[in-house]
Amino acid sequence: MEGRHRERREEGDEETIREQERERGEQRDGSPKPKSGTKMEEEDEGKETELMKASSRDKARNQLINGHTPISASSSLTCFPFISSPHQGRGDEDEEEVRVAILTVEDESCPSEPFGTTQFEPTKDDNGQAESGGEGKEDGEMEGEEEAAKEENEEVEEAANAEEREEEEELASPEAHLQLKMKRKLDHGPDGRPFPSGKKHCKGNGYLSPSSLVQATPTTFGDLRLANGHSAQRRRVTSGPPPSGLQEWLHTFQMWSGPERLLALDELIDRCETSQVKHMMQVIEPQFQRDFISLLPKELALYVLTFLAPRDLLQAAQTCRYWRILAEDNLLWREKCREEGISECASSRRRRSSAAVSEWKSTYIRQHRIETNWRKGDTREPMVLKGHDDHVITCLQFSGDLIVSGSDDNTLKVWSAITGKCLRTLTGHTGGVWCSQMAASTVISGSTDRTLRVWDAESGECVHTLYGHTSTVRCMHLNGNRVVSGSRDTTLRVWDVSTGRCEHVLTGHLAAVRCVQYDGRRVVSGGYDYMVKVWDPETEVCLHTLQGHTNRVYSLQFDGVFVVSGSLDTSIKVWDAETGGCVHTLTGHQSLTSGMELRDNILVSGNADSTVRVWDIRTGQCLHTLQGPNKHQSAVTCLQFCRGLVLSSSDDGTVKLWDLRTGAWLRDVVALQSRGSGGVVWRIRASDTRLVCAAGSRNGTEETKLLVLDFDLDERKKETD
Repeated sequence: MEGRHRERREEGDEETIREQERERGEQRDGSPKPKSGTKMEEEDEGKETELMKASSRDKARNQLINGHTPISASSSLTCFPFISSPHQGRGDEDEEEVRVAILTVEDESCPSEPFGTTQFEPTKDDNGQAESGGEGKEDGEMEGEEEAAKEENEEVEEAANAEEREEEEELASPEAHLQLKMKRKLDHGPDGRPFPSGKKHCKGNGYLSPSSLVQATPTTFGDLRLANGHSAQRRRVTSGPPPSGLQEWLHTFQMWSGPERLLALDELIDRCETSQVKHMMQVIEPQFQRDFISLLPKELALYVLTFLAPRDLLQAAQTCRYWRILAEDNLLWREKCREEGISECASSRRRRSSAAVSEWKSTYIRQHRIETNWRKGDTREPMVLKGHDDHVITCLQFSGDLIVSGSDDNTLKVWSAITGKCLRTLTGHTGGVWCSQMAASTVISGSTDRTLRVWDAESGECVHTLYGHTSTVRCMHLNGNRVVSGSRDTTLRVWDVSTGRCEHVLTGHLAAVRCVQYDGRRVVSGGYDYMVKVWDPETEVCLHTLQGHTNRVYSLQFDGVFVVSGSLDTSIKVWDAETGGCVHTLTGHQSLTSGMELRDNILVSGNADSTVRVWDIRTGQCLHTLQGPNKHQSAVTCLQFCRGLVLSSSDDGTVKLWDLRTGAWLRDVVALQSRGSGGVVWRIRASDTRLVCAAGSRNGTEETKLLVLDFDLDERKKETD
């Protein structure tokens, strides 16, 4: 078949040469023969026919080249001839030599490398003008190539059909079936999946060199190293001279097909030692690693990083400079802070230490450090503030860097939470101070002398003395510019803090008022008459009297929707503030519920039975009972919510830290030396970064003092420096 194609091309070439010779002869004579009308029409029709054929040839060429007409690996493809006919001056001879370059691909085809526009070497006519090599192709030549390609495709299809019939015949015998399985293993691999085609670079003359065509995908490991920017000469193993026959072995490997090479590599790896396989991994793995983050647009790269945990982001920042720029993005860390419920940026409180560090990242790291200090503790000893002699600290307030403690010694003391010094002592009460409230630097105190006093903690001045109650002021609650006080005289009074004027008096309880809550709209009070009352302070009307307890009410919580009351009858009741109906009765405690905290429908209650319980007030279910081997050994005196943690103090001289979500005991934050033998922690107050405890004893075994624990010591040290 190749002989027939060659004969057709030679005949087409001879006709082309003869036609060109006739045209040159007419030009040399200088007297071309006149053409008749019929002759001119025939020539015009011939030109149109040639144009149509040229168009069809271009279309066929595009289909063959750009469409990658498939051929078998063992077949030979006669590619398009590249016409190179430079005029050779040989004396007076006017002859031209036509060179036909035929490219034969002996190996596998190369569809992965598109040819694009084929580059032809231009030819020159007698006048030295360049002509395109493509224009020199004749119709016979193109038609011969099209027929050759068509016959080639038919042969490939016949060969494939014959191979299928041959496999079906071979299945008849067991030996043939075994051979067929071996053949498929070579062709498809041990898992039955076909091997990749393993295409190679086309090898030919300079017209199809890779540098002049579209850059191809690397096909060898050396090409891959070059594509990744590595040197072609990597460091080789220098354990000795190369073994004899190495080049022959490599040459044999190169002669094998792709499936055969894979099979040989499988066998080779099975015979390698561990150190040799490790060497291969060290050489191969880096070449297939891709920094996909750096390849993405910045917006997409940041979006990908949002799925990483903060700990992983910190590790990613150590990868390279560009990763560090992305991992320091301020908006990225703002999102991480939002996920953790952190709403305050560090820059709003202090000057940034470095312009290159994200403000939100600094905030997140600081909050994480504080959380760790809370949960795991610190080896530093707490700061001790001694005062009030041997008296009992009855109330404790904490705002900013100021601590205010009230005592039955008739005084209040203002302390610095940073230095631990007593800044001033507030004197004026003639009886013991039993309750207090604080907002910023304004302090309100209630005493057994039946008065309330308004103080400026910064100056120590008594701004107002509020007269009206006829017995001990036992409880109070501050909201905005109003404070509501409850007294043993069974009444409640609403005061304007700025003017010191009593605005409203609420009467209705039949015994001492022990606890009060005020949300700015409604007042809720509990008393020794077993009742809980809901008031409208503006009209001084009792809206609801919540009856159900069978003993004194000692503690209250009110969030505007639910009222929660704790009583000496061991029960806790949840009430609807609008209707006055009892929603749930929480049972489980064995004694007086002395303190409660309510946030987001989660209630934590401390009881004299030495346990702390966590409740869901929507369902009435007890979520956790904070007890076990590390539980308190005596009555719980005070509770505090903080950072998803529960702090509880007790008459046993300890302050314990619990995980609110799991109910697990984390550690003892404070443990007095006299614990178990008279030491008591009376009150606790906490912020995000500090814990203040009021401690002492009733038998002289422990001095009355305040303990201040700072969980942001690194930050405090920086500010001090």
